[in-house]
Amino acid sequence: MRIGYFADGPWSHRALELISKTNGLNVVFIVPRYDTQDPELKKMAEEMAIPFIPVENVNTERFLNLMDEYKPDLLVSMSFNQILRRSIIDYAPLGFINCHAGALPFYRGRNPLNWVLINGESNFGITVHYVEEGIDTGDIVEQRLYPISLDDNYGSLLHRAIKECANVLHSAILKIAKGEVEIIKQTDLHPVGTYFGIRTIGDEWVDFNWPAERVHNFVRAISKPGPCARFIFNAVEYAIERTELIENAPNYIATVGEVVGKSDKGIIVKVGDSTLLLTLVGRVLDGAIVDSKTPNFRIGSRFNNQCAKASV
Repeated sequence: MRIGYFADGPWSHRALELISKTNGLNVVFIVPRYDTQDPELKKMAEEMAIPFIPVENVNTERFLNLMDEYKPDLLVSMSFNQILRRSIIDYAPLGFINCHAGALPFYRGRNPLNWVLINGESNFGITVHYVEEGIDTGDIVEQRLYPISLDDNYGSLLHRAIKECANVLHSAILKIAKGEVEIIKQTDLHPVGTYFGIRTIGDEWVDFNWPAERVHNFVRAISKPGPCARFIFNAVEYAIERTELIENAPNYIATVGEVVGKSDKGIIVKVGDSTLLLTLVGRVLDGAIVDSKTPNFRIGSRFNNQCAKASV
């Protein structure tokens, strides 16, 4: 089976290795993201003698005509970032598939690994689906679920997802090649599903009015390699890199964002319902997180959240 591969980043590298080592599967060209043109993917393409073709707009007639030279049976997307139109979606005889690190029809859209942690889910999904003009709405070829532990954070989920996305995509391609696909309609799983937008600058500010579990989930959801949750104290920006829930912490009303205790692990901060232990905090200097350590703010210190930042 001849495959046209639209790809970027570490997500795509392992998948390319698996595909290239499988008898009967042949990647005939690679189209990278035009804005970044992943150098590692380019190096792999050169080593495997696969044409590496940066294209600003893959929907043009010019590119469709170029694909005629390679005659792909199946088009595959792994972390590709262009909007795909009907002309290219319908181009290959076996269709156009995409690998998405979310359990469709839930977690459509962007940054699903961040959002799944923010929402306190007990598992995350990886889905290979046919591409449609809607966002992540196509029929499912294969889907697998993976458990999320209380110790997981964005970094640990990202590490697992990069590996497992390659495995699920490879498995789905083999099913298509063998004609063994059992299609699942997303509407059969849920008639509506959910959609999440891209996380952007400004979304990293923590709100200490949230309950302890929500703050904890937020912190681990955007921990490194993400931007980390941010707050302001004495006109200085700080990043919360790690927190712990406090067992049997009572619910009570007091000033949120205030340091109300200390331990050898860090500081205890009042949040919306109870309290939360902050165990690793760094200063933000010129956009970078520096001097990360166990925090030692004085009891009575009051942290500002995003809403108060503008007045600092």
